[in-house]
Amino acid sequence: MAGSAGQRKGTFEPLRHVLFRRVWTSSVLSNFGQLIQNVGAAWAMTKLTGRADMVALVQTATFAPIVLLSLPAGAIADSYDRRKIALIALGIMLGGASGLTLVSLFDMLTPALLLLFCTMVGTGMALFTPAWQASVGEQVPKEILPQAIALNSISYNVARSFGPAVGGLLVAVAGVVSAFLLNAIAYLPMLATMYFWRRKQEKHRLPPEALGRAIISGIRFIVHSPPIRTIWLRILISGMVGSAPMALMPLLARDLLGGGAALFGILLGFYGMGAILGATLIGPIRERLSNEGMMAVAMAVIGTSMVGIALSASAILTCALLVIVGASWMIVMAIGTIGIQLSSPRWVTGRALAGFTTAACAGVAFGSIGWGHVAENHGTAVAMAASGIGLFCVIPLGLILRMPEVEVQGEHGLQLSDPDVALDITGRSGPISLTIEYRVAVDNARDFHNAMLAMEPIRHRTGGYAWSLARDIGDPELWIERYHTPTWNDYLRQRERLTAADMAAWERALSFHIGETPQVRRRLERPFGSVRWSDEVPDHGLRVAIPQPN
Repeated sequence: MAGSAGQRKGTFEPLRHVLFRRVWTSSVLSNFGQLIQNVGAAWAMTKLTGRADMVALVQTATFAPIVLLSLPAGAIADSYDRRKIALIALGIMLGGASGLTLVSLFDMLTPALLLLFCTMVGTGMALFTPAWQASVGEQVPKEILPQAIALNSISYNVARSFGPAVGGLLVAVAGVVSAFLLNAIAYLPMLATMYFWRRKQEKHRLPPEALGRAIISGIRFIVHSPPIRTIWLRILISGMVGSAPMALMPLLARDLLGGGAALFGILLGFYGMGAILGATLIGPIRERLSNEGMMAVAMAVIGTSMVGIALSASAILTCALLVIVGASWMIVMAIGTIGIQLSSPRWVTGRALAGFTTAACAGVAFGSIGWGHVAENHGTAVAMAASGIGLFCVIPLGLILRMPEVEVQGEHGLQLSDPDVALDITGRSGPISLTIEYRVAVDNARDFHNAMLAMEPIRHRTGGYAWSLARDIGDPELWIERYHTPTWNDYLRQRERLTAADMAAWERALSFHIGETPQVRRRLERPFGSVRWSDEVPDHGLRVAIPQPN
């Protein structure tokens, strides 16, 4: 009991750090403004068109850029100064909010312009989110990183508890232009915080990856990391099936409860209060249930509550059910966010989080389109009930895609010596072919083979490709592992990306090797430019003078 109390007290420990406290406070304000704008945009579309599918498109316009740009943004966050990236992203969001303010002020707002500026704000969010999330580890010590992650989730939901209600009242009293203007002003504190942050520059021995290569590296890491791949798929599917409440919230207020913009804001506020409640319950629930258990219970609770919302004609009952839905969705998102951030090595944290954001927002974006069409053709209540029932069908996914438990990926702590290079090559030279020769007793062949199978995803997710394992026909004790990297710099990066768990897997394979160390051979494929083309041109691959013919 004492340990649990201490853990709960430690939830707010990151706020003792000045930088984190400033960023966190600024994020509350910017989230507050963003949510007020979301209310204004959704209600503006409701007034402009009155169509359910167009109202749902507001959500899609905001989240589609996040789906399309999150992975490139994550690659940028891992390769360049996250502070500068955040400043650029905030500038884009400020431009979108200012554009909405101006066209509304001059009575020029149309559905097309509304969607255009919402897309602009979503583009800034896509660029900002990975840089902001990945920089949390630079703002607090590693031992309180989980608390910092939870507090960042709470910051959004604190804003969501009051922002929508304020937004609804503001829109009802002063019109949508006031919501757009307030959002533009709310970005200024975060801009100032990022501008004055004197971030400690990390020194890297190697140049940053090219954007295309960095994106591919991030995708390969996700694809070849079973825990992260599972989280990605579960969040994507759950988001698509269960996105009806957020997509159709304005229609809940208007069609099912007969209210206006103020009621719409109140509904969103109760949803946000539920999310805060969920954030406070994550710790105690995790002590009692596995991640898969929490996921299954949350899906069942959300599904039941959504069916209740579809049948409810009472605003009080709907608000109470939305609290339950918000708390349960918060738990689901926290399981994924904490799991990915703690299980991803530092070199790919931004891209791993971007992949998670892509999955979550893709589910919301595509699900919103689908449920918007269902609501337009069959009614809001039918769409809500069908979405809730669909979540019960998602629960059996746990039989084949079980949510993983969190694994902290520490650095391997070893300084691998630079390989010997006699050939005159550059960091861009490649492809590089790697072969590692192991000698294994015949009696240990099966165990060694099984240990080496664990190395395949490790090689792939750290930057290698075309991995294979061969056994010499004439010498059964000789095994040869082979894989490639695109360039010499990619090979050097691949050596630095091994985590402690990766090194442990490799140590197990090496334990079967007979002798001191395996023979490693590094070869340059397609060695154009590494040999001389005439007797007058020196061969840079040789360290001795080329003898001249007599």
